[in-house]
Amino acid sequence: MPQFNDTELTAAVIRSFEKTPDPRVKFLMEELVKSLHDFVRKTDLTFDEWGYAIEFLTRTGQKCTSSRQEFILLSDVLGVSMLVDAVNHRERDGATETTVLGPFYVGEHKPMPHGADISADLPGERMFVKSRVTDLNGKPLANVPVDVWHADDDGFYDSQKPSYETQGPSSRARFVTDADGQFFFRTILPCSYPIPTDGPVGEMILQTRRHPMRPAHVHFLVNAPGYEPLITHVFIEGDKYLDSDVVFGVKNDLICKIEKRNDPLMPDGKPATGPWHLMTYDFRLKPGVGTAPKPMMAEIEAA
Repeated sequence: MPQFNDTELTAAVIRSFEKTPDPRVKFLMEELVKSLHDFVRKTDLTFDEWGYAIEFLTRTGQKCTSSRQEFILLSDVLGVSMLVDAVNHRERDGATETTVLGPFYVGEHKPMPHGADISADLPGERMFVKSRVTDLNGKPLANVPVDVWHADDDGFYDSQKPSYETQGPSSRARFVTDADGQFFFRTILPCSYPIPTDGPVGEMILQTRRHPMRPAHVHFLVNAPGYEPLITHVFIEGDKYLDSDVVFGVKNDLICKIEKRNDPLMPDGKPATGPWHLMTYDFRLKPGVGTAPKPMMAEIEAA
């Protein structure tokens, strides 16, 4: 009979998974137990500390709603989201770099025509975004849906606001590339912003004296048949938080120089209402398979 003590307990728990029919599930559970048990041994974890951890995770789940995913935020600030992304995208072969999805993707963005202003009712410096989607050889990819979303001038996403349910999306849309792989739209210049700090994740960040800031960026999700889905951001050059992103999402190839312009016409030939900014960035897709992610909360609600 095994002795369930600190030297034999781990092996006993691992043996309990011997009849698991799915070998991948069996492997994951065994490795999870090893890592958790090693953590407890290395830290001499106390009852109070373990109780606090359980209470923290409980509050994390309780903070989740149909428009907020606190567990994704926890994964992001611990670097787990970026690590999962990194091990699944080791070989890019010249394709655009990936980064985290983030907790504010709601999926099924409303299709809008090229040149539409996705932040028409919001204050802020105006920006024109001009992009192109190609394969690794520069061949344009037509009819590709591209979801875009970003925070407003106050650092909030539309889904964080009480008005989201009644007024609908803002600074969020879906565009479909034209025959030359292009899409373009108007919006406002995004700013750096803090992650939500009114929940357990924010509490952890503040208690450990980390800042909660993300550098200014625009999210893109490019989903072309026959190619790996691309989840990425385009960051604004010069932002002071590029080197200390709270979710560790910045990569050099994703930093874009934004031009300040005074031209009376924007690139689509329509009038500008004053000084504006130009963001240009091309996305290169890698051949492969995969499906674009669904919003985590939508899966939870459907379960």
